[in-house]
Amino acid sequence: MDYRHEIKHFITESDAVCIKKNLSAVASVDPHTGPDGSYLIHSLYFDDYQNTALWEKLDGVNERRKFRIRYYNDDLSFITLECKMKRDNVGCKIQQRLTADEVKRIMGGDIAWMATSGKPLLVTLYVEMKTKGLRPRCVVEYKRIPFVYGPGNVRVTIDWNIRTGPPAQFLDHKGLTLPVEGNPMLLEVKWDEYLPGIIRRATELKSRGPTAFSKYATCRMYG
Repeated sequence: MDYRHEIKHFITESDAVCIKKNLSAVASVDPHTGPDGSYLIHSLYFDDYQNTALWEKLDGVNERRKFRIRYYNDDLSFITLECKMKRDNVGCKIQQRLTADEVKRIMGGDIAWMATSGKPLLVTLYVEMKTKGLRPRCVVEYKRIPFVYGPGNVRVTIDWNIRTGPPAQFLDHKGLTLPVEGNPMLLEVKWDEYLPGIIRRATELKSRGPTAFSKYATCRMYG
């Protein structure tokens, strides 16, 4: 697995305007975005009865992982199961495709079939659900503007309108969600071995340091 570097900053709307202008001159907009250059992300996060993923994040545990299921906009034809891992301040993510029917079964507690699904990541989730009591805990939704830059395999995103809701709402894009407190806007920069100077300058925020903000941890405050 290839681990990637990641840095996050809280930004203002005026910061976002400047950063988008800078990046538009040097990077490309992710081709999967809509006409406005953004897309909507729906994520369903898992945790156990002891809230291990939540507490490990809040406590800054060096090596940790969490599972989520994700789809974009209102398109249920492309859903992924993801395991996001962190170690020594770098992270990686592994993915596996799921169908909407499979997600419904998981959400309904019908999980025995996962053990023989032939999908390694899904089998791993099954083991975690059986041995550690992992269950869907909350929905996290937000809008994202993504930019990509080839050298360094750089991905820069601006996230806003972060909202949360109960797990049962996950596949219903019209379900009730609530905005998180403060309506934060977040800049995230991810890269492999090196961050090119041109991207560093385009995303530079001289007046603010990085943050360890977690959308999942923030949304768990509501349920």
